Amino acid sequence: MNQPAPSGLFISDVDGTLVTPDKRLTPATLEAAGELRAAAAPFTIVSSRPPRGMAPIAAALRLVLPFAAFNGASLVGPDLELIEALRLAPDAAAAALALIEPRVEAFVFAGDAWLVRDPQGTKVERERRTVGFEPTVVSGFAAVIDRIDKIVAVSDDVSALDRIEAELRARLGALVNIERSQPYYVDVTHPLANKGAAVRRLAARLGVDLGRTIVLGDMTNDIAMFRVAGFAIAMGQAPDAVKAAAQAVTRSNTEDGFAVAVRALVLPRLAGARVG
Repeated sequence: MNQPAPSGLFISDVDGTLVTPDKRLTPATLEAAGELRAAAAPFTIVSSRPPRGMAPIAAALRLVLPFAAFNGASLVGPDLELIEALRLAPDAAAAALALIEPRVEAFVFAGDAWLVRDPQGTKVERERRTVGFEPTVVSGFAAVIDRIDKIVAVSDDVSALDRIEAELRARLGALVNIERSQPYYVDVTHPLANKGAAVRRLAARLGVDLGRTIVLGDMTNDIAMFRVAGFAIAMGQAPDAVKAAAQAVTRSNTEDGFAVAVRALVLPRLAGARVG
């Protein structure tokens, strides 16, 4: 007998939303996830992280639904089985790297691998803590150019990244999707890979009307999902542009904003969807 489609769906960003700045899930966050399970409220996550870097979060939250990685480029089952993957065209990947590498460092993600040229480079240690695994050190990226999921331009010089982001958009805007997942990261993915498209694909797989989706996020790359969801919530520490794109604002990720949003906004709305 087929299970009925869920009447609603809650999708949360991970970094800056579910986890604290030091990448922890707080007790309040885990309790709120338990309340979602107890209410049979469909819940999953979307992130710029690779699937392997999302796996510990998915396990701690006891997710049973597919989730979206690489800003929506990949849909993955809770057992990490790849469902769908949108990868960069080789020419587009090569062009992006040619623009990025002479000026700042690049991280390249291809399947389960995170590739870097310099293991001591900018933000490598931070990314290691975030994704929970070691990078593979390479002399170049030609060997994986036909299977790249995401390229990241990395720099502590925000103004330099602003210029690189603008140039990527001007030169490659039709061939790639460009998102700022952190002030120090510019993410380059397949042109159809964004969090809005991920919400659409997840909702379609589950048979949920987009009008009954709820999303939660904190960065400009989350605005794409704010635009397609039925109800969008921004974190308290989010930039003003992100808050302006949402219908509600919760507390920051240092004040258990996820848990506050679940109890005050998500669970009441999903309960209403079930009876509506």
